[in-house]
Amino acid sequence: MSLSVPRPCGQFKTRYRDDMTLFATPFTRNCCILGVILVALSPLVLDSYYLNLLIQIGYYGIAALGLNILVGFTGQISLGHAAFFGFGAFATTYLTNNYGIPVWLAIPLAGIWTTAVGMIFGIPAARIKGLYLAIATLASQFILEDFFARASWFSGGSSGALANPFELFGYAFDTDASFLYVVLFYLVIMYVGAANLMRSKDGRALVAVRDHYLSAEIMGINLTKYRILSFGISSFYAGVGGALFGTYLGFVSVESFEILLSIQFLGMVIIGGLGSIAGTLMGTAFMVLLPELMEAGVGLLGELGGGDMPALTSGLAFLKQMAIGLAIVLFLIFEPDGLIHRWRLIKAYWKLYPFSY
Repeated sequence: MSLSVPRPCGQFKTRYRDDMTLFATPFTRNCCILGVILVALSPLVLDSYYLNLLIQIGYYGIAALGLNILVGFTGQISLGHAAFFGFGAFATTYLTNNYGIPVWLAIPLAGIWTTAVGMIFGIPAARIKGLYLAIATLASQFILEDFFARASWFSGGSSGALANPFELFGYAFDTDASFLYVVLFYLVIMYVGAANLMRSKDGRALVAVRDHYLSAEIMGINLTKYRILSFGISSFYAGVGGALFGTYLGFVSVESFEILLSIQFLGMVIIGGLGSIAGTLMGTAFMVLLPELMEAGVGLLGELGGGDMPALTSGLAFLKQMAIGLAIVLFLIFEPDGLIHRWRLIKAYWKLYPFSY
């Protein structure tokens, strides 16, 4: 159940157009602008380790937003999102290495290619749903994984493929500090685009399909069109995120896009909040930072214990995966609406204090 957060005094909406603005209040708009400015200034004060985390949050956040459009806003399900993420990465390397297309153009082209592939695999969504759709999308994960491993002309096969650095006007964005601006640019564009989509006729149709598909069909909404469209949009976001991923790493291999990554994308959406654009970014940040916090916690325990703890150190990789799985389970039990719901509760509490009842 969504929570209605009280608006500040003086914020009166007298027209539907005013009630459908991109930001609910000027304060929210100013906070978003301030957040973008702070991230843009972060290379001045942060080292490469923290910049790397911000870049990860950026390209994973773009891909996770596509999955949230599919799962949270349209009510479909996908267990093959990592495969489309990987297709975008490989498509970028293929376009740049074989056709000499600059990376700045190859990234959106890779998104378009991934859209076409996603819509092909999304065709079963017009006829099936629930568990059957989940199995169909799981099949797409393994089909594309096998394609990546065998199609050496496209992906380099088991050897992988080298990715060219992002260049614009002769300047190479080949450092963490410079590539952060590339990811930030795409992040802002993609999130603003998703927010505008949800305010449009097509966005409202996607939500109607999620809420009650029979009622949506009675109102004249073409279920087949919008279900396949949601897969296409989701794949486009995954393709762009994967293209940024491959460009940043400089090397792409099939082992990076296994089923575990698809589960992590679902975890980002669930933890952040289904059907929430801001919640997607919060869930992505949580999933990226949780393994780092686990590593820091193990290091701290080692220092408090007066030396290394071989058992914890050797099992750190397994502890990270266990922490991710445990976090997903705990959120499903205790906070099924995600971090964005908790954030709305906190905002409502402070706005209504001391009359929070």
